[in-house]
Order: sequence, then structure tokens, then C-alpha cells
Amino acid sequence: MDSRSSQVILPQSLEHNKITTLPPSAYYIVDFISEEEEKAILHKVETAPKTRWRQLTHRRLQTWPSDLVKDTLLDARPLPAWLEEPVVSRLLSIPVADGDANLFASSPHSRPNHVLINEYPAGTGIMPHKDGAAYHPVVCTVSLGSSLCLSLYKSKADGALELEPTWRILQEPRSLLITTADLYTEYLHGIDSVSADVNLSEKTVANWSLLRSPELFTDGRHERGTRVSLTYRDVLKVSKLGTKLGPMFKRL
Repeated sequence: MDSRSSQVILPQSLEHNKITTLPPSAYYIVDFISEEEEKAILHKVETAPKTRWRQLTHRRLQTWPSDLVKDTLLDARPLPAWLEEPVVSRLLSIPVADGDANLFASSPHSRPNHVLINEYPAGTGIMPHKDGAAYHPVVCTVSLGSSLCLSLYKSKADGALELEPTWRILQEPRSLLITTADLYTEYLHGIDSVSADVNLSEKTVANWSLLRSPELFTDGRHERGTRVSLTYRDVLKVSKLGTKLGPMFKRL
């Protein structure tokens, strides 16, 4: 597919886009959204009310519809329209395997109900971590703006973290990365705080065969720009009070 086109062609099932070099099951789809959709979403992110941003030491983030309190989503309002469409409808339209249900069919709410938006300027990252038990073990991340590597780490028997990542996944703009099962529960993920990802090759990048433009990385180096990620998950616990109040609020 020509990435300049506004048309998006999704795979018939996620099995066609499985990252086979990783433990089951992880999937990578290039051009999950179009360039026009990417620009529209980035505009919404950039023009969100200042109160939506939480400023950290070197980066900032937004949470929709709200932060979690004791692993519980208190604000049960629907996601705003610009975070629902086109991403959620496309996530729900792709079966895991041919003739199968989608990834969220077995989750408590049968769809994502929470989005974390992270902005990573070049040179910033996040320490290796696990997402914890607040979510159904399916993570769907849409990348915008720039490519970067996500590193996956395995803990040693004594609980210490391996110094080098077990795998790296290169996430291109407009791509969708889905991690589930053991990759969610057993491995830590992080982003190195570097201005360029190096040592990129078919041997070092787990999803190399699924990349849109591997030729852009054949010299083994990629200079980062500002990357924005949208991470979609289903929070297991939703406040009953929030559920009652939800219909009172309009979508933003």
C-alpha cells in the first residue's frame, strides 16, 4: 500500500502480521492509520487543554478519560471521538485468526476503555517496567511522528534485570504494535534515552521482516524525532459511581 494514500488496508487477521521471532503473541501492522489521520490525531494531541498534560522530568503525557486510582478507572466517560475513530473500530474489526474473534472479545468491557498518550522528544525514553495488573493483558500501541525502538527485557532468577534487552522492536510512524500473554506478564519493556537508535539490522530487530521501509535503516542507525504514542488498554476495574455519572458527560 502507498503510505501517502488516505486508504488503509488492514490484514484479514492478526496471524498474518505476527512477529514470529517473539514469544506468542505479538503483532505489528504498518500503516494502521493514514498520513492524514496521523496529522489529525497529532493536532488533537497538541491542542488538548494544558490541564490534560502531566509534565515529567524530560517528557509529558496525557491520560484519557482519566488517571487510575488504586488500579481503578474512576471516570467512565467514553473516550473522545478522536481517540475512538479510527483506531478502536479498526482494532475490533481484525480477528486474531481467520474466522476468530478480535483481541478484546474476552476482555471485561470487550473494547479498550483507556488511552495513555506519551510524547518522547529525541533523547528521552522510559525505564524498563511492566504495566501491572490493572489491565487486561493486551496492549495496543499506535506510533506517530517518528520511529524508535522498544526494548524487551527478561529478569534474572534473582530478580535483577538483564543488562541487554532480549529483543528490540522498531516502531514506525502510523504503525500498530500489539503485545499479549507472556510478553505482557513476563517481560519488561522500556525505551532507551538516546537521540539515535543504532545497530539496527535483520538480526537485531525482531519485526524487521514486517517493517514498511527497512531500507531506511540499512545503515544501522536512525536519528529520532519527536515520537507520540497512543497506548490502548482495557482497565479491569471501573468505578460504579463513574459508570452512573458517565452518561452525564459529553464526549470531547
